[in-house]
Order: sequence, then C-alpha cells, then structure tokens
Amino acid sequence: MSMEKRTSRLTLLIDPDKKAVFEQLCAREDQTPSQVVRRLIRDYIEQRLGQPWKPGDKVVGTPQ
Repeated sequence: MSMEKRTSRLTLLIDPDKKAVFEQLCAREDQTPSQVVRRLIRDYIEQRLGQPWKPGDKVVGTPQ
C-alpha cells in the first residue's frame, strides 16, 4: 500500500465518553485513533465505489 499524504485535517465533534472508549480500543490494537479513522474512511470510500482506491484516484462524475 502506498503512503498517503497526511496534510489535511478533519475536525469532528464526538461525545467525550465515546471518544474515551474509542481511544482505549485503539490502544488495545496498538493503533492511533488517526490510523483507525483513516482506515475507516478508506474502507468507506472503497465500499461506496465498489472497487479498490488509492491516493490520486478521482471519482468519475463528481464535481471537482
């Protein structure tokens, strides 16, 4: 898998209790919350596109 650029920031609001549990579960898997969120986003993209995706791929038919 190629290294993705990590230059954009995504800010979201989440319940503090949910955040704490999420961070604990990430730590159990020896992953950072950012790693898990990036994987979730990549999986979401691939599921919606119905095919593998890699950085630089464009979505056809979507305004730029």
